[in-house]
Amino acid sequence: MTQFALFAILLIVVVAAFILPPLWLGLRAPKPKADRKEANLAIFRDQLTELEREKDNGTLADSDFEQAKRELQRRLLEEVEPATAEATVPASHGPSRKTAIALLLLLPILGLLGYGILGNPRALDPAQTVAKPQMTPEQINGMVAKLAERMQANPDDLKGWLMLARSYKTMGRYEEAAAAYGKAEKLVNEDPDLLAAYAETIAMARGEGLKGKPIQLVEKALKLDPKHGHSLFLAGAGAMEAGDNKKGIAYWEALLLQVEPGSEIDQMLRSGIDKMKAGG
Repeated sequence: MTQFALFAILLIVVVAAFILPPLWLGLRAPKPKADRKEANLAIFRDQLTELEREKDNGTLADSDFEQAKRELQRRLLEEVEPATAEATVPASHGPSRKTAIALLLLLPILGLLGYGILGNPRALDPAQTVAKPQMTPEQINGMVAKLAERMQANPDDLKGWLMLARSYKTMGRYEEAAAAYGKAEKLVNEDPDLLAAYAETIAMARGEGLKGKPIQLVEKALKLDPKHGHSLFLAGAGAMEAGDNKKGIAYWEALLLQVEPGSEIDQMLRSGIDKMKAGG
């Protein structure tokens, strides 16, 4: 059974759990409070007694006493009449078991019917699922070649050169990637990500480490963003290559604050820092 079918069954069970019990067992109206009238009468008597006490003490005039008494009587009637009407409401009604059974049968039927009309039933059958064909290396090379031709015809398209540089780098064609980055250097100089990628590409193309232009690009990236992770990593590696362990440790300790503790990059950085500390 497919994952979709399992989810659909679970959904039906959850819905049925909420809908069916009230219909099967019947809904019960809350019982009116039988002692509400008696409580109101007790309050009335207490307040009336207090008024009579004030009248006897001379603190309440006869006219005020009669007016207050009438107000108490009016409020008592307003309280008692709703309670009387509430008591006439039927206490409950019987369970609708026929409705519950009908819903239990119709929920899955209507669900499948609706999916058959509005959905894609073929998607439920794994045999009908056709995987999208993957692009072959020849097709990828052809697309990159067409992009290179377009860039020769449009040399001012800096974003196009960046796209071509990334494509070449992904394919391992580092010399061509470095040349393409160079064509878009105006954009590269404004973005730490691009500066670090350009520096890394030149280092891979030359095979001589990060000395020279690569480390200059990295330093430019760190001026734009002193916390740029890729640039901090390359700067630490470049300092280690140059034998400047103090600077390399500083770069990588700053990068440690940005990586997940215990991760592979965390362990690698700590190992490198330990080696630089051991080397003086």
